[in-house]
Order: sequence, then C-alpha cells, then structure tokens
Amino acid sequence: MTTSAGIPRWMELDGAPPIPGLRARFFLDVSDYDHLSSLMIAANSADELPWLPTAQNLQVEMDAAEGADPVNDVVLVEVDGSVIAASGVERAVRDGVPTYEIWGVVHPDVRRRGLGTALMGWSLGHARVRATREDPGARVNVGTFSQDNEIAHRALIARAGLQPVRQFFLMRRPNLADIPDASIPEGLEVREVSEDQRRAIFEAENEAFRDHWGHRELDDGDYIATYARSELDTGLWVVAWDGDEVAGVVQTWVWGEENERLGVKRGWLEHISVRRPWRRRGLATALTAASLVKLREAGMDEAMLGVDSQNENGALGLYERLGFSLYSRAAAYNRELKR
Repeated sequence: MTTSAGIPRWMELDGAPPIPGLRARFFLDVSDYDHLSSLMIAANSADELPWLPTAQNLQVEMDAAEGADPVNDVVLVEVDGSVIAASGVERAVRDGVPTYEIWGVVHPDVRRRGLGTALMGWSLGHARVRATREDPGARVNVGTFSQDNEIAHRALIARAGLQPVRQFFLMRRPNLADIPDASIPEGLEVREVSEDQRRAIFEAENEAFRDHWGHRELDDGDYIATYARSELDTGLWVVAWDGDEVAGVVQTWVWGEENERLGVKRGWLEHISVRRPWRRRGLATALTAASLVKLREAGMDEAMLGVDSQNENGALGLYERLGFSLYSRAAAYNRELKR
C-alpha cells in the first residue's frame, strides 16, 4: 500500500530545463495517481496510443508491484502545482537476469525542452543506486519499452544507449462478424470461472509463459492486481479444463472508461496462454475465437491484443488467421547497467 509522511519531498533534478516554476518531488500519496492518470491520458492521446489508464488501475498496478515502491521509486515534475512529467524505476527478474525497468512520460505541451533527458538521467542513476543495494556484484540490465510512433521517446532511449532487443505488435480486429468456428479439442471443456478457481488459473498462466521471451515469474502482487480491478468480469474469460487441470486461458477485458474517451466499443484479449501438454491441438485458436464471441455478445464492436512478433509458438499467424491485423509496432529495449 502506498504511504508517505504527507509532506512533499522536493528534489534537485539535474539537467532540468529553465521552465519558470518547475520543481521535482517524489511520489507523495494516493492523490498522485489522479495526477499520473491525467498526465498519461494527455501524453498517450497525443501519441495516439490506445491506453488511457484510470487512477484506480494505476494504483492497483503500482501498489501491487513488488519491485517498486512509488514513494521512493517514482518522481513527478510540476509547474505551479500541475504535474507535467513523471518517471519511475521497477526491478524485475526476466529470464533469470535482474532488470531495472525505467519509464517516463512528459506532457505534450512541454516536450522537446530537455525534460525527458533530465528524467532519463535520474532514472538511470536511481537504477544504479538500487542495483548496488539490491544486486551487489551481479550483472544486471536496464530496460524500457516504447511504441514506434513515440519518436522523441525512442531518440531519448537511443541516446541512453539502450538497444531494441524484441519487437511486439499491437493487433486489431476491426469487427466481430464472421468469427471462424473453432471447436475445443476433444476431452477438454470450457467452464465459467468461479472464485475458488482463481489461484489455479493464475498459476497455470504463470507456467504457460515460462518459456516465453522476457518471462517474469508472477507473484502475489500480480495475483492481487489481477482480481482487484473494478473492470473485472470473469464471465468474459475463456478457460479450458482437462479434468482438474487448467489447459489454457484467455483473460478478456473491457475498459469502459477508456472506451468512452476513445469513442469505441473495444475488448482486449489478454494473457492468451496454453500450457505445454495441450499445445499443437488447436486450443489457442478455439479459446481466442470463443473470446471474440463473448465480446460480441457483450456489445463490443472490435477487439485488440498484443503479441511478441517472434513468438515461437506461431501466435502471430494464429491471430492473423482469426482476422487480426497489425495496428502498431513497439519494441523492448535493453542494455547492461554499468555501475
């Protein structure tokens, strides 16, 4: 849970541009989730990114993250009380390597003045401090993520020496008509999700993703965050069972407030996963098709999902055969963090 002393902790942001009234501070309390939400909505709208997070969802995610404490790992920049930029650092272990993941966002009205560069410098410095304390003597990485149309952000990442290491696609199905028939493989059945099944589903997803690139072992924070969102509707989820074993899962979400802002009726297919013993039997196709039907029945007009473009299990081709096409590209960036 986010806590603080209730008194702003002002800080010196090295390299900050000479904007009148600008000053930086650490994350204060839950009221800052509203500031972060407004900032991210403004920035993502300008960059045409279809992710407009609510304050409640940011709080769920950040409070549950075991690799970051907002009070110590997030800084905000404001002018006359208005938050115009923010940055943060979170530690994760990916593919067995400690990785300090950095993020930053700058309001479109104050871009191209050097504020992003200053925040990148703080993030890298804070990552080094944490790595010295939490991973002494170990090889660690620093990483981030950026959409291809975030041109200024990608230039900033390149100047910091991070290199693209993996491409990801955001894919969209512009309608929910003509969904292909795809039967659940023999011996499996789809059941409605009950509360007592939540942990089993969560553990099955974690196992299914262990052989995916960049896997981070899920923890209790992830479990809490999954089921704490106000938009949770497991009636939209599609879960296949083989007796008492979870064989595959598609979490389907509808983000109502985001849809209203964007003027769409869109559902998202998340955590599409099949455990290894049940792969190569058409289960992923059947689960994805069933999820599209669920969205159509819920009154949605379209669907979106994200995919690793180099997924070894052929996920990209599967989604294309089900009517999804490329919407945008993004990349994960990485480099070794020098002490």
